[in-house]
Amino acid sequence: MTSTNGNGQRFRTHDVLNQPAPLQNYNPFEIDRPLVEGVRREGAAWAEPAISALGARAGSEEVIRWGFLANEHRPALRTHDRFGHRLDEVEFHPAWHELMRLAVGAGLAGRPWRDPRPSAHVARAAAYMLACQNEQGHACPITMTYASVPLLRTDPELAAAWMPKVTSETYDPRFLPAERKNSVLIGMSMTEKQGGSDLRANSTRAEPAGQEGTGQAYLLTGHKWFCSAPMCDAFLVTAVAPSGLSCFFLPRFTPDGEKNRIFLSRLKDKLGNRSNASSEIELDGAFAKMIGEPGRGVRTIIEMATYSRLDCVLGSTALMRHAFVQALHHTRGRAAFGKLLIDQPLMRNVLADLALESEAATALSLRLARAFDASQNDAGELAFRRIATAIAKYWVCKRTIPHVGEALECLGGNGYVEESVMPRLYRESPLNSIWEGSGNVMCIDVLRAIDREPDTKHAILDEIRRGCGADRRFDQGVAEIERRITSLEHRESQARGLVERLGALLQASLLLRYSVPAVADAFSASRVSSDGAKTFGALPAEVDIDSILARANH
Repeated sequence: MTSTNGNGQRFRTHDVLNQPAPLQNYNPFEIDRPLVEGVRREGAAWAEPAISALGARAGSEEVIRWGFLANEHRPALRTHDRFGHRLDEVEFHPAWHELMRLAVGAGLAGRPWRDPRPSAHVARAAAYMLACQNEQGHACPITMTYASVPLLRTDPELAAAWMPKVTSETYDPRFLPAERKNSVLIGMSMTEKQGGSDLRANSTRAEPAGQEGTGQAYLLTGHKWFCSAPMCDAFLVTAVAPSGLSCFFLPRFTPDGEKNRIFLSRLKDKLGNRSNASSEIELDGAFAKMIGEPGRGVRTIIEMATYSRLDCVLGSTALMRHAFVQALHHTRGRAAFGKLLIDQPLMRNVLADLALESEAATALSLRLARAFDASQNDAGELAFRRIATAIAKYWVCKRTIPHVGEALECLGGNGYVEESVMPRLYRESPLNSIWEGSGNVMCIDVLRAIDREPDTKHAILDEIRRGCGADRRFDQGVAEIERRITSLEHRESQARGLVERLGALLQASLLLRYSVPAVADAFSASRVSSDGAKTFGALPAEVDIDSILARANH
């Protein structure tokens, strides 16, 4: 059939007109100027070739298709075989294994721990963000494996046996004892249904198998409400021993090669993160080894949580960047009312605002990653890492949810159908704000750091003050936060306001120092001197939108 448009041109009714081509076969690293600049600024320029190579793969049509397939074909729980024998295994689509193979091969699970070069965690952060731009579900076991290393290193026996396999870059999904595998993945399971974030309400019991204490064997019995990536080769868990709540290393197989008494009850039916299996597990006299001090389980496992919280920030930053790039691509290829969407003044305001948020998150993410490198030998950086991780985890993850929603709207109905990646990004957007401590937990953590560890307060203020002198609005904001942070105004009921202000000022400081004037000015105008929360696309008239989009449209 044929028809005629408003210009009198004839066309077939099923010709595809005014629709942008799919965004594929591009390099998300090479087109991301703030990310490239940040990698260089934070000391990881040596890793650019490898990061760019991963970007080329992550942006390829093949790897993008893996992300769709892994989410369309969800993991399936196999509790028993056809003869009634317990299996307790999860089956994944082949696309999941390809994504895992790519991530492990790129060193995202362990490379910084064996790479002596400076800013190895920065290099890994940039690469991790590229993998997450394509698909976030498979990043969960990658993150937990990466974050487990500080705990494994506290036990020489565990470190000797497991570290070479944790840092291996050969993916091995086989369900076998660790000593028979080329590589391993490490998971975490703390949450119980009666306690949630309150780990001291845990009821899982740990009975000594012989002697008590660090490095000794225990038998764990109880139920864990969330166990992400249950096909990992071992887990770090909390349980109540005679000495109190402690941390344990729980392998899938016992030392004699038998399957450990870990039983998968069911898989969670989640809003998003569908490619990744999250489960409930039963422990029935499961073998485990105490790691860390007896009765200090929270303090022990929090070191792992610190690294996984870094990845929450990185993952949310990746979601924002990918959502923005999809919006930018769509508006450059679709016209309305006689011109491209990207040339419509109000759409340009929205896109510029999305670009600001994405660049601010990128700058903060890479600065935070550098603190994880530098904190090994610098007490000031350790104090900064302590408080900035919680601030960034709260602020960046919270900003991701409305950001991705606004980017989806830029695509209109095309962004609301499952053939688009946007619904998946939208479903993923709340997760990092929940995982490893919700927003309230992060804000309380910031208050505790300020009240109990004074060095953290000085570290965050010192970092923010480095942007002073370049913008009057920012300087006024710094004076105000200095007053608030030292007064009684950071009582718990007001903690969110304090943490949000710290997050925005920290980002503004970084942009004032390292970005172009148009970006820094617009961020200060809209986030520092703003008279309240606004939707994206409400940038003041004096903002240089053209320069912001020129930088983002690389």
